[in-house]
Amino acid sequence: MRRFKWWYCAVMLIAALSLSGCAYVHTKTPFDTDLDKTDLGSKVGTAEARSILWLVAWGDASYEAAARNGGIKVLKHADQEDLVILFGLYVRWRVVVYGD
Repeated sequence: MRRFKWWYCAVMLIAALSLSGCAYVHTKTPFDTDLDKTDLGSKVGTAEARSILWLVAWGDASYEAAARNGGIKVLKHADQEDLVILFGLYVRWRVVVYGD
C-alpha cells in the first residue's frame, strides 16, 4: 500500500482555497445604476473600516466620513471597494465618493 503524503493534502487545500476566491477577494463596485449620466465632480474623498479575526472592527466607512475627508459638500457618485482575505480573517471596506 502506498504511503499517504501530508504535503499532497496541503497543496490541494491551498489550491482549492485560492481558486475558489476564499483566500483572496478584491472587488470594486459602483453605487449608481445610471452610470452613463454620472458626473463625478472635481473632488474625491475616501473612508474605510477594517476587521481582523472576525472579532475586532474599527473605522468609519460612511458617506459622511468620505465626504468630510475629501472636502465635498455635494455628493454626485460613490464606489465601494472590498478586500477579504482567508474567509474574512482580514477585511477592509472602503467607500470612495466624488463630488464638489
